Amino acid sequence: MAFVSSPSAKLNVRSVTGSLDVGTSAEAAFSLLATPEKWPVWLAFVRSAERAKPGEPLEVGSEVVVRSTIPGEPEQTYEVDRFIRDFHLSLVGAYSVRRRIDVRVERKISRTDATGSSRSKIHLRIDYPAYGGRLGMLYDRLRYGRKLDNALEESLAAFRGLVEFENRGDPALADF
Repeated sequence: MAFVSSPSAKLNVRSVTGSLDVGTSAEAAFSLLATPEKWPVWLAFVRSAERAKPGEPLEVGSEVVVRSTIPGEPEQTYEVDRFIRDFHLSLVGAYSVRRRIDVRVERKISRTDATGSSRSKIHLRIDYPAYGGRLGMLYDRLRYGRKLDNALEESLAAFRGLVEFENRGDPALADF
């Protein structure tokens, strides 16, 4: 079950967050998260995403160009500012530090699980600026809030489907 909320901890920054348990290893989940070219498949509000330098590995300092429906300019350039393999990926807007995409993967260990299957928890947070003070934040929440919350919840469910079925070797999902 996805948990989606929209707290506003920072002034003039709107945050949309969600968490989801998936039935796969942290490594498998992170490999899908760390492939920007696959983001449009599961992220409902991303139209396209590509590395600024194709073929370059994703690491601190890498740039990713994202076309999305997040309020603001339709095309944004993000720079990877934090990267811990199989755990944490954080991108910050190249022209606005108030824009951020932050993903963490938490390995879940169960003592009662005798089957040897692994589970993970995905935490996703999207931050973007909302201008105009408190009135602007209210307007933004009314105009985009529910739409982005629903898109994030759908995205996390799609991510779960992709990552759980990708590991089963289904040839229909080989392109993803």
